[in-house]
Amino acid sequence: MTSTEGTDPDAASAAPIVHASAELTPDSRVLLWQAGTPHTGRLLDPVLAIARALGRELVCVARPGYGGAPRRPGRSVAEGALDAAIALRRHDLRDVLVAGYSGGGPHALALAAAEPARIRAVVVAGCPAPYAGADEWFAGMVDPGALRAAVGGIDARGAHPEVWEPRSFTARDYTALEGEWRVLGQDAGDADALMDGGAVDDDVAFVTDWGFPLSAVAAPVTLAHGSADRIIPVAHAAMLAERLRDARLAIHDGDGHVSVLEHLREHLAAADRWEGPALGATLSP
Repeated sequence: MTSTEGTDPDAASAAPIVHASAELTPDSRVLLWQAGTPHTGRLLDPVLAIARALGRELVCVARPGYGGAPRRPGRSVAEGALDAAIALRRHDLRDVLVAGYSGGGPHALALAAAEPARIRAVVVAGCPAPYAGADEWFAGMVDPGALRAAVGGIDARGAHPEVWEPRSFTARDYTALEGEWRVLGQDAGDADALMDGGAVDDDVAFVTDWGFPLSAVAAPVTLAHGSADRIIPVAHAAMLAERLRDARLAIHDGDGHVSVLEHLREHLAAADRWEGPALGATLSP
């Protein structure tokens, strides 16, 4: 089911667009999917299958500028995750498992920082680290042009031509896109028709202040990354691990930016079994 939820003064969008596999109640056990760049917000079959296997409903909230959600130019990563946070509060959802892929990874971390009492654990795959101005952040990217342009701001990123570099994906990535994860490519293609600057705003958000410190993420975080990722190189996982309170590195040898998703099920299953401090506990720095 899809709902356009009413105006909320705290929401990043005037009418957050929430896609859910069932009607949400405070008793719902939820897997919240923070989709990559670009996305429509629609539920993806492989992720829905994982949620079902875990006995959870699947929820995805379209970020501003995607899937019909109103754009918010200049939004930070934290502000890009605000609609999802509002959805958790509105339905009083707790014990939430959060997964973020690629550009959705920073937003998954932002959600965990904003709602520590509601988040059980986080799994991110192919997630970029915060940009601190060093050129090494771009090292290993086959085509860093869009992100380099984003450093110059919204206008510079908006003027950058949207040209796909086929070498950004590995052979394993293309194989994954021919199989179970075909829907990921289809969703990215469909996103263009519904997008209003979402990709531009995401990229600018990634290379500016995220709006929250990674130390604010209290939940355990699994950092799944392919060693052969040519879009967000594996060094980003190590950068994140150094700054998160409770990070578990899961580097998959030979996997690229898409094929790493073939390990998503195992990491989410492990995260769902995780037992530690009570939800919302504050961990010592």
